[in-house]
Amino acid sequence: MKPNNNEWLKIALGFKKSVLPAIWPRVLFCAVFAAAIAWLSTFEIPVSWPVLEGLVPNLVLGLLLVFRTNTAYDRFWEGRKAWGTLVNTIRNFSRQILVAIAETNDGDRTQKIAVLRLLVAFAVAVKLHLRRESVNAELAALMSTAQYEKLQVMNHPPLEIAFWIGDYLQKQHDLGRVNTYQLTALFKLLDTMVEVLGICERILKTPIPVAYTIHLKQILLIYCLALPFQLVGDLSAWTIPVVALISFTLFGIEEIGVEIENPFNYDPNDLPLDDICKTMLLNIEDLISVSSCGDRSGLDSFSLPDPSFPPQWSDEQH
Repeated sequence: MKPNNNEWLKIALGFKKSVLPAIWPRVLFCAVFAAAIAWLSTFEIPVSWPVLEGLVPNLVLGLLLVFRTNTAYDRFWEGRKAWGTLVNTIRNFSRQILVAIAETNDGDRTQKIAVLRLLVAFAVAVKLHLRRESVNAELAALMSTAQYEKLQVMNHPPLEIAFWIGDYLQKQHDLGRVNTYQLTALFKLLDTMVEVLGICERILKTPIPVAYTIHLKQILLIYCLALPFQLVGDLSAWTIPVVALISFTLFGIEEIGVEIENPFNYDPNDLPLDDICKTMLLNIEDLISVSSCGDRSGLDSFSLPDPSFPPQWSDEQH
């Protein structure tokens, strides 16, 4: 839906999720520096140096900024696709566990529900692992006390949870409650979950090269500090707002790349991993509640269609 003018203006003037809180000290520094140059020019001191215009070519700076932002956004989008894959895989996994694995007693049902919640626990553990946080109460609510205590001493909690899920599947196969073809399909879904973990770890542990980051910041600083010397001869006091505006634009583009290059943290522009995990939990709990009604097919709750279905369309309706 296309935003109206009021929404557009609200977004344009937004402060909370913008990069302005991060870049305003740099913008202010450049503006103060430009004010000093403009003040010196009022005393006819020769501070206008148009020769500096070619110090950092605009094309070079533009290409560096575009490359920086595009690289960061590629990492952000790859992370989003990975978590989208994880959501879909867990939905398919839970559905197949509920439908394919036979139940012979109440204990089987309890164990199956526990494994379904372990699927959500895997996603939560991945989130905590990517944020370099320890296991917490969010995981404790999704597993037994013994499992939670075990996770607290593990170096890689998501892999341990994946092992528990795989062990459950293998035991169900050994008991004859799932056939070999079903087991293979279920293990394929588990493999996909672990692959998503690997993709996220690759994004996290392969940051933008430090040398490139340092060099871009140096060029940005040189460019913004050279601007007053280029503009003061023509703009005089107007040099100050013009330099502030240009530095705001350039530092803002650079800061956007910094914010989204690691999409797994708590920054306002990072992926909403907490909300994604909550959505998965709601999906699993819905499946558990529906399947607990004793109607696995879902057909008994509805009347069958009329025997004449599908209807015979007349020639006038074609």
